[in-house]
Amino acid sequence: MPHPIPLYLFTAPGQNDTYTEAARQVIRAVRQFTDKITLREYDLHHELAKKWEVARSPTLLFAPEEYRIRWLGAPLGQETQTLMELLGLLGYRDSGLSEAAVKVLGKIKEPRQIKVFVSPTCPYCPQQAVNALRAVIERPDLVAVEIIDIQANPALADQYDAYSVPQTFANGTLIAKGAQPEELFMASLDKLEQVNVFIPESDATEVATDVVIVGGGPAGLTAGIYAARSGLATVVVEKGLLGGQVAITPVVENYPGFTQVGGKTLTDIMVSHALQYVKIFPGEEVVAIEPGAPLVVTTSRRRFTARAVLLATGAVHRRLGVPGEERLAGRGVSYCSTCDGPLFKGKKVLMVGGGNSAVTEALHLHQIGCEVTLVHRRATLRAQESLVKTLRQAGIRLLLETEVAEIRGEQKVSGVVLRNSPTGTESTLPVAGVFIAIGYEPAVGLARKLGLALTVEGYIQRDEFHRTSVPGIYCAGDVEGGYKQIVTAAGQGAAAALTIFEDLVNPYWKNKADQPPKR
Repeated sequence: MPHPIPLYLFTAPGQNDTYTEAARQVIRAVRQFTDKITLREYDLHHELAKKWEVARSPTLLFAPEEYRIRWLGAPLGQETQTLMELLGLLGYRDSGLSEAAVKVLGKIKEPRQIKVFVSPTCPYCPQQAVNALRAVIERPDLVAVEIIDIQANPALADQYDAYSVPQTFANGTLIAKGAQPEELFMASLDKLEQVNVFIPESDATEVATDVVIVGGGPAGLTAGIYAARSGLATVVVEKGLLGGQVAITPVVENYPGFTQVGGKTLTDIMVSHALQYVKIFPGEEVVAIEPGAPLVVTTSRRRFTARAVLLATGAVHRRLGVPGEERLAGRGVSYCSTCDGPLFKGKKVLMVGGGNSAVTEALHLHQIGCEVTLVHRRATLRAQESLVKTLRQAGIRLLLETEVAEIRGEQKVSGVVLRNSPTGTESTLPVAGVFIAIGYEPAVGLARKLGLALTVEGYIQRDEFHRTSVPGIYCAGDVEGGYKQIVTAAGQGAAAALTIFEDLVNPYWKNKADQPPKR
């Protein structure tokens, strides 16, 4: 790296001492790789702390004479990825932004003060934090960034009602919940509101390939490996987090070859494997698919032409649909205990659901120090017996035949109204957080746009070879129903890829166009 990276650590004895020492250790470890990094430490009474308006311990400043970048807390866990990317950005003084993102950022004429709330356990956070850091490297004249660890700074999280991460504020206004592609981030920063669709000003780059796989979960990644190994040029397009739901699963205990493995670790292994064969386009949302020869796939960034498309879009969290749920989402209502659980350490929380996911997440919340109550609307849990046994051994309170009737709170969750199903009686339970794991709805938005036949349950209708009702369009994984398991999704992805290879050699629709697919 050609440029020096001066770091300043500001601390105060007795304030977040654990995070202070952690910050020291991380920086010392990183300094072993390059002599470009220097570290100076001062207390909060030092004149430099006054000069740069530093008031919290620990606070890290990065090259403060050139950039306004500060880190409140310590770069631990998932956030070590953010730190490494930041050091690279500073060492080369290059934002690495796409041309389209630079153009959007160039529209900003007024200062932007960005705050990104993160957690060391959140796999989504590095993407959003790096977006903000790229913005300040590109426009140091107007952009300032604070990365705020909610565990080290719970009072700030309370002040901004940031009870799920990542959340991004600019000039005091919430501009994004969750991680975004960089172009959408810059557009949100420009407009000071969350932008969900980005249309490039110039024509999107066109990529010609044999197969476009929509979805980067276990089904999509496995399909990519098998399709590429069959000799087909293949790309994987994923709008959200690579790995899908698995990436936010605290612990996986039923995937062959791993007695116990973190969900994010498992998906990282899958992604690394897939990258040996296919090109992955993360952070891109497919907005349209046009049938034909070739098929045309339009994303939020570019166009693809392909001979076949595989829909591995998975499923999304099912909502309770009760009063207060939508209004308090991100303010105590959460669908990811891995991301948001640490903020509720020492607090009372409610876990809603009765399947494997709900019990696993209840155990995770219990282990990190939350006082957990699990509610399920049926008389028995649907989770595997081994998980239920562990739940009972942990002493987690269990309320069966109970439903959530309402989630209450003004600026954040303060309690829930519970209804006993047999009697209809209602009671109020004070809680600071409500975690919901009641299953998933298939992500069939693209399928509906294409006019694909769906099953009665709302999944994509397909035959035994994963062919849909439209020639050239295939599906695999949770979007086609069946068992919601990692291993079955991976198997379906492999089978679908092999079918695509065989069909491109000998197109079935030339002889069977009139035959509807069988489920």
